[in-house]
Amino acid sequence: MGRVTERRKVIRIRDGAISARPDTLVAEEPMEIRLNGKPIAITMRTPGDDFALAAGFLVSEGVLAERRDLQNIVYCAGATEDGSNTYNVVDVRTAPDVVLPDITLERNVYTTSSCGLCGKASLDAVRTTARWAIDDGADAPPVRVTPELLASLPDRLRAAQRVFDRTGGLHAAALFTEEGELLDIREDVGRHNAVDKLVGRALQNGDLPLSRVILLVSGRASFELAQKAVMAGIPVLAAVSAPSSLAVDLAAESGLTLVGFLRGANMNVYAGEDRIALQAAASQG
Repeated sequence: MGRVTERRKVIRIRDGAISARPDTLVAEEPMEIRLNGKPIAITMRTPGDDFALAAGFLVSEGVLAERRDLQNIVYCAGATEDGSNTYNVVDVRTAPDVVLPDITLERNVYTTSSCGLCGKASLDAVRTTARWAIDDGADAPPVRVTPELLASLPDRLRAAQRVFDRTGGLHAAALFTEEGELLDIREDVGRHNAVDKLVGRALQNGDLPLSRVILLVSGRASFELAQKAVMAGIPVLAAVSAPSSLAVDLAAESGLTLVGFLRGANMNVYAGEDRIALQAAASQG
């Protein structure tokens, strides 16, 4: 457990000079997720926060929504022929009253570090399985953030990335308050895994839905990431790179605020612009 980095020999060439030296690489290993003893998914991930990763994945699949839905999570011994525990297989046990959706390996629920869920369900499936509507709550003022606050978040994310400084090979996802306070950050070789670790930790702490936070991801905003934000009740998703067309469609249909190309003072708002203080920004410009 906790094999976040590994050392490998590398031939280094710098200005024509050749040398051999050890290099620190981000670890990548498969993890099988079982639901009540039944295998349902395999993901390539950076070891660490495995229980949170499994819980967050099941939130995005509509299995878990509250802390009481989760009975326990354990590593499975005997995952290899010699019976040893590789710490790469986890079993999630749900509470007896949790109604399970039809999740099978035949649905191609297979994840990789690069593409997220392959053959994932359509926008309609997300809409029908989401437990919470994305809203700001009847008893609270609407979530509203300024472009200046959003522009400050990538630097805060980068400053909190511990493993990236040693490897340069990890994605990160972070949760911020609407005032810009960093609540949690997770790193993983897969950007969708980093988000699952955040959401899973929130489930374990009883903090779902995350109705007044900003989710920032270090790469692009794919459909899978927008889906995970919607399933966790997150109102604002910001990415330093581009969104996909399907991510924008899902954001527009679900009420998610989606910001892309968040670099310096520049950004594109693709959906949910009512949560961004655009008039204030225009008057200042």
